[in-house]
Amino acid sequence: MAATPRPGTLRSQWLGQQLRELRDSKGILLRDAAEYLQRDTGTVSRYETGFYPIRRPDLLALLDLYGISDASLREKLLNLSKDVWQKGWWDGYADDVAGSLIDYIWLESRATHIRSYATIVVPGLLQTPEYAREVIRINEVGATSDQIDRWLELRMTRQEILAGEQPPRLSVVLDEAVLHRQIGDPRIMEAQLRHLAERSADPSVDVRVLPFRAGTPASTHGTFSIFELPTPFPEVAYTETMAGAIYIESPQTKRFDEAHAGHEARALGPTESANQLLAIAEEWQ
Repeated sequence: MAATPRPGTLRSQWLGQQLRELRDSKGILLRDAAEYLQRDTGTVSRYETGFYPIRRPDLLALLDLYGISDASLREKLLNLSKDVWQKGWWDGYADDVAGSLIDYIWLESRATHIRSYATIVVPGLLQTPEYAREVIRINEVGATSDQIDRWLELRMTRQEILAGEQPPRLSVVLDEAVLHRQIGDPRIMEAQLRHLAERSADPSVDVRVLPFRAGTPASTHGTFSIFELPTPFPEVAYTETMAGAIYIESPQTKRFDEAHAGHEARALGPTESANQLLAIAEEWQ
């Protein structure tokens, strides 16, 4: 169902970037493109920055102006334009969370493979409700109980993608510190680690523990996620800082790919990891 999209989504930025690259490659000025569309230059500029997504008639007109006759490229851009305007269940939470989180949820919903490395807490897709509530409470100091309930509802709804008909592959490497860092009370920790062991039995979920004895990890940088997406979208890496979320697109995602592969190579295998999770869960009793 189409709806008015939130300005500046990753999708609209990707589409706008490609339109600008096409215009530049043809040596066409912004004002000439605007005149062709019978729009002002500000509107076309907003198309290219992704602040406002372009509608299909204007997109078709620009592709004709830029001489784009390649059927596959035209289809790619038209499909991307369609996705920009597509409404998702997460839009119902747009007033409750930062726009960067809405982009993150969209990435989860479209990804074919999600790879994560976690150094502080268990990734959201694998958190129990009790553990998730404590993580939210810690991160959102001053939040009301109603706000926490709303954010918890969102986090639990996100997990439904793992139970879908075509769930994404989820490959998670957990630094062993995550298993020993107390979030909530010992009961919550025990239940969380047992939950991880149970989820690791799912064919689409791969949970590995990077033990202390593995030594220095492949990278000393912190938590990150990598989203492999279907055409026409690029691979995207995500990391979070105190100043906000950072999204990186391929080919700049190469360092993240290498780091995750390095962490995974040093981690315990699936069976050993499940045993480690259960052993540490026992310690939390």
